[in-house]
Amino acid sequence: MQFRSALTILFVFIFLQIHAQEKKTLNITRTEKAPKIDGVLDDDIWKNAEIATDFIQFRPEMGVTLSQSERTEVKMTYDDDAIYVSAYLYDNPKDIMKQLTARDNFGQSDFFTLVLNPNNDAQNDTNFIVFSSGVQADAISSPSIGEDFSWNAVWDSAVKINDDGWSLEMKIPYRTLRFDNQETPTWGLQFHRQFRRYRSQYTWNPLDITKGTIGLYHGELKGLEGIKPPTRLILYPFATGITNSFDGETETDVTFGMDVKYGLTENFTLDATLVPDFSQAGFDNVVLNLGPFEQTFSEQRQFFTEGVDLFSKGGLFFSRRIGSAPTGEVELADSETIDSPNEVKVLNALKISGRTKNGWGLGIFNAITEKTIGRITNEDTGETREAVVEPFTNYNILVVDKQFRGNSSLSLINTNVLREGSFRDANVTAARADIVNKKNTFKFIVEGKVSQVNYQNSDTEIGSSSFFFVGKVAGNLRYSFDHRFADTKFEINDLGLQFRNNLNNFGVDASYQIFEPQGNLNSYRVNVFANYRRLASPGVFTRFNFGGRYRATTTKLDNYSFRLNVEPGRQFDYFESRDGRPFIFENFVSTGGSISTNYNRVFAIDIRANMGSLFEDGRDLFTYDFSISPRVRFNDKFLMVYRINFNHRNGDRGYATNVDDQPVFGERNRQIVTNSISANYTFNPFNVLSLTFRHYWDTVDYDYDMFTLQDNGRLTTDSGFNRENIGDDPNINFSTWNIDLSYSWQFAPGSFLTALYRNQLFNFDTSSAAAYDESLNNLFDQPIQNTFSLRLQYFIDYNNVKGLLKKKSTS
Repeated sequence: MQFRSALTILFVFIFLQIHAQEKKTLNITRTEKAPKIDGVLDDDIWKNAEIATDFIQFRPEMGVTLSQSERTEVKMTYDDDAIYVSAYLYDNPKDIMKQLTARDNFGQSDFFTLVLNPNNDAQNDTNFIVFSSGVQADAISSPSIGEDFSWNAVWDSAVKINDDGWSLEMKIPYRTLRFDNQETPTWGLQFHRQFRRYRSQYTWNPLDITKGTIGLYHGELKGLEGIKPPTRLILYPFATGITNSFDGETETDVTFGMDVKYGLTENFTLDATLVPDFSQAGFDNVVLNLGPFEQTFSEQRQFFTEGVDLFSKGGLFFSRRIGSAPTGEVELADSETIDSPNEVKVLNALKISGRTKNGWGLGIFNAITEKTIGRITNEDTGETREAVVEPFTNYNILVVDKQFRGNSSLSLINTNVLREGSFRDANVTAARADIVNKKNTFKFIVEGKVSQVNYQNSDTEIGSSSFFFVGKVAGNLRYSFDHRFADTKFEINDLGLQFRNNLNNFGVDASYQIFEPQGNLNSYRVNVFANYRRLASPGVFTRFNFGGRYRATTTKLDNYSFRLNVEPGRQFDYFESRDGRPFIFENFVSTGGSISTNYNRVFAIDIRANMGSLFEDGRDLFTYDFSISPRVRFNDKFLMVYRINFNHRNGDRGYATNVDDQPVFGERNRQIVTNSISANYTFNPFNVLSLTFRHYWDTVDYDYDMFTLQDNGRLTTDSGFNRENIGDDPNINFSTWNIDLSYSWQFAPGSFLTALYRNQLFNFDTSSAAAYDESLNNLFDQPIQNTFSLRLQYFIDYNNVKGLLKKKSTS
């Protein structure tokens, strides 16, 4: 058996070496008549077009070929407007999975992917995906960001289920691509096919997933002649009507705006949003934050998620800073209160990005937010006044990036925030090198950053940070070392995201993984790690931990994982106190695991559990969390996922409040229960009804006696503080409730009508002993915010308008 396995591995190795020496080539021919995009491959051009076939599996096993009954045959043609693709994917139609989903959602469906790289540089791909259900997905991808599915283009496709498989046709207009005006270009080309029932994936040009990035294994498309980049001018005018009801008051509003995409050159595009409207962005999963660092949320506004790969270089851009809550602080008298907006209005935003054929990339970003006013009321006299809580602000990013050798890049990034008046300004510059050797076996990252914050009426603060990484990134056994440093004045939070500075951290990691099935496992990966942390100033030890993780996928496509983390000895937390003094805890150990069953089944379930404890004299900390998430695919149109999570921390100690500039700590029991439901009914690829629900309940119950922190890092009750004499009751009962019900209709290519109903509730009190049902009743006693919005967006391509006008003038 071992001899047979060795022969198989040797065969795969020889096979990949032979195919790696020479890339496959597909020769494309021009058509005078564009094929009809209907999924029926009966157009004349398909009869004699060259066939791309002999697909090779790379997951879960490399080197496996397809049988005749499951073969794939792809053909391509082009004209002055677009690239056209036809594919026949042979299969038993009863075995084809074809769940309907929203756009860019893979679901449980077979798919075919077209990958085009007009620069043929192995680093900047454009992916167009067609599912057997007829749903589309698209993404841009590169080694630095992976696949970015927030990028959306407008293109055409059609699918037909046949007696011996399924067929598709695609039309990819040139406006969706960026390429130079060349007479006979050679493009990078790859095709993927996945059989969802096996999770097996095949490519036309063979892939070696043991090393290198996926783009290095593209084939080539030849035969293109005389194609010219079109005028890339796309308009997305929109109108939104909103009705908002809260606490007996109702407000209505209608807004008009437009998003614009314009090709400044063959390779560079201007994206702009004029009079932005983000009213239909998803709600944030708010939680109760007891820690010293800010609570953050992922970006859900499309303009700030789409095509931001260049701006993500160096980790200096956190787009939620733009249009967030006002940051200004206003001095208030004892009898004054302030009412200020929850967010700052974004007036407009634009970005220019692109890359030349020789690898030079340029990114320019600008956004402007309006001056925001808060209203201050004197509760004793009734007098009111106004104060600026956020000035007129200009956000800027400049990125210059050079890619080379198909696997490496050098980047220079600058972010700048200019605020009107006496508010602070900020500037951050970073240089980064991502270098992979020619054999694609080792990777090096070197990064340096300098921040400068101008506080107007005080001195400018200049800080710095650095990052270094070296690691083996190929083969079964991999390992790495990294070092991260930031001084006490390093600050990027005006436009970036930085939870803390003042660090001098070291880390090592080693892992072993398989790329071929072994026994009952399709794949597994095990890794061990250790981290040693110090402060930059003073140079003292803070924390040390080590541990390991294991995850695996069985041949039945079930997944499971285990983890272990150990923090031995005394650990020094310099941030919990909020005043720079350390808070000591000792010997923390946590472990956990997860199971995720095969989503191809009608019923599947995800289960996750973790537990942890301190082994310290005088402490009785025990934590555990458990979540269970069943999911039911009632049919190919209807999917529902429910999740409940329990999180308990008994005997936890942490910062509670501040009395006379002295941090007061408490021992507390905390329990969190989160319920959520996600449901989608997809009528067809153009009509989707979605429901998202989340209820979050969190209670924090403090012991009666409170602590103060001593200079040696230990807590004491000698101060005599208790819950009754520290001011406000520190106990907390926190609840949020969110429902989003939306319907989206794509009534024309790139054009959508979207209706959204949103229901929100919030409650914060000190009833930490209240049970779940009582807390829920208290939540429903609060004013309910009901929002209904209707948004119409239309896609206008300048070339289509020009063509229509030309036809009218000649008729």
